[in-house]
Amino acid sequence: MPTVSVIITTHNRPEMLPRAVASAFGAGRDPEVVVVDDASTDETARVCRTLAGIKYVRLEENQGVAGARNVGVLHSGGEYLCFLDDDDVRLEHSLDLQSAALDSAPDAGLVYARALIDRQGETRGRNFYPQHCPEGDIFWELLGQNFIPCGSVLFRRSCLARVGLLDSSAPGIDDWDLWLRIAAQYPVLALERPVMVWRGSTPTSGQGSSRPHELVALSTRQFRRKWLKLSRAASATASERQRAWRLFSKNAAGQLIFEAARALGSRRFLQAQACVRPAVCLHPRGLLRWAAGSALRRLRGRAGERPRAGETRPHTTDR
Repeated sequence: MPTVSVIITTHNRPEMLPRAVASAFGAGRDPEVVVVDDASTDETARVCRTLAGIKYVRLEENQGVAGARNVGVLHSGGEYLCFLDDDDVRLEHSLDLQSAALDSAPDAGLVYARALIDRQGETRGRNFYPQHCPEGDIFWELLGQNFIPCGSVLFRRSCLARVGLLDSSAPGIDDWDLWLRIAAQYPVLALERPVMVWRGSTPTSGQGSSRPHELVALSTRQFRRKWLKLSRAASATASERQRAWRLFSKNAAGQLIFEAARALGSRRFLQAQACVRPAVCLHPRGLLRWAAGSALRRLRGRAGERPRAGETRPHTTDR
């Protein structure tokens, strides 16, 4: 039985897949690598047959990322599981480090770490996420914002017996939903070092994070209809749940405001409008502060002044 199974889902990206597979094999001692071809219509199947050592699963109907990941889980045999997107890369020996961490903490449900963010082929400087890696009981922090890069996580298969598989009705945030369900019942470990390279989204990349307003709308529905009904949240006081909502809405609005500013900078006005509308509903005060700060920076820029400390745009990352 393999100790670690890496599940890579792919759809019509055969040029990226071999690099992801090679990185998975190099990340640990003899991992099982399961590649789930989510009904690709190009030469992906042919490329997969050339990849030595993988377990190849072909789906004839597209299941979406969450559905394909669930199929991969059912076809895997490792005690520890990891999801890796076909355009991301695992760093050498990273799975061994995380396996050792879980071995030393039998009560922990998962261990996550930082991801280097690849912006147009560059990963220089402090271009990683998250900056801060909380561990232990992180449920309430994670409810307020997803700071866990999906491909950086190694989790126990045994957790799924208690919390279930990924929710295929929440595409784009299915990993966040799973980490929340695990964090509600298990302690979480964190390594403050990069274990993967994460390809940053662009407006035309087709990644879920390139449509932030849709992801925020979906996560807001999940928050209200599902996450607040998890036993951990349902048994909390009303003030605790209210604090969680304030943190969630503030972070979600900040993400949308940043994306709106980025869209305006590239003259994508409809995209900016789509981001601003829900931001107003979620956190109107934050939008007003951003607008005032933006206007002040423009005035100082015209006067030749440098921005003051703290007057920077909110940090954001891509899923």
